[in-house]
Amino acid sequence: MKDIRIAAVISNSPVGQVDQNIDRMLPWVKKAKKEGADLICFPELNVTGYSSDPVIKDSAESIPGPISRQLEHMAQTAKIVILAGMAEKDESGRFFASHLVVSPQGISGVYRKLHVAPPEKAVFSHGKQVPLFNILGIKLGIQLCYDAHFPGLATRMAVDGADIIFMPHASPRRTPQEKLDSWMRHLTARAFDNAVFIVACNQVGENQKGLEFPGLAVVIGPSGNILKGKTTDREGMLVTDLRAEELADIRDHKMRYFLPNRRPELYK
Repeated sequence: MKDIRIAAVISNSPVGQVDQNIDRMLPWVKKAKKEGADLICFPELNVTGYSSDPVIKDSAESIPGPISRQLEHMAQTAKIVILAGMAEKDESGRFFASHLVVSPQGISGVYRKLHVAPPEKAVFSHGKQVPLFNILGIKLGIQLCYDAHFPGLATRMAVDGADIIFMPHASPRRTPQEKLDSWMRHLTARAFDNAVFIVACNQVGENQKGLEFPGLAVVIGPSGNILKGKTTDREGMLVTDLRAEELADIRDHKMRYFLPNRRPELYK
């Protein structure tokens, strides 16, 4: 991979306020660009807001559509890559929790949440693809919130060549510190076991549909060490440099890089 400076945003995203939520993104995009970031990641469903109630369907759109076109314009104007989330409706009438990868050149791809949490199953369908995205000299994967609890998904992405896995969340309840303590039980393991960078961020505040989110973001290095973290009760942003040298230090070490010694034939 190449060195990259990333920004991870903690944003408030009321359900159904699509235009207002897009407007809320713009100051963070400008601030990230001013601080030299090449890529900015927003939380799960930050554009449409997060809800497991059928009301979220009212905000869902196809891709491409009005939401994705506004994100394309934002990325092109700011000259930055944007990872942003929305409720997506496909041509068959199914709904997905989706995250877009939008570059100044257009939409680079879409990730559909693969592991839909039990309360979400009445609304969202499972995605079926495990895509990786080649952009800015890196290969990145995306997992949305509940996805992060499944070790095999992170390993699949790492085996396929992921350097960074972005994990946008819409994880409600608890204090910011309690949520961070919870994340540290599994997110550090995803980084350490697979020798990848992990970047996670959450929504914050009330969604105006009965949920309140603790604000936090964290960046974890490929040795499982926390590079930077932030807990807050309001919106915020982390800006962090992810260095190719740190990744190479792990992957060039025969005792610290585990993936080449996997025996997948035993796991069937």
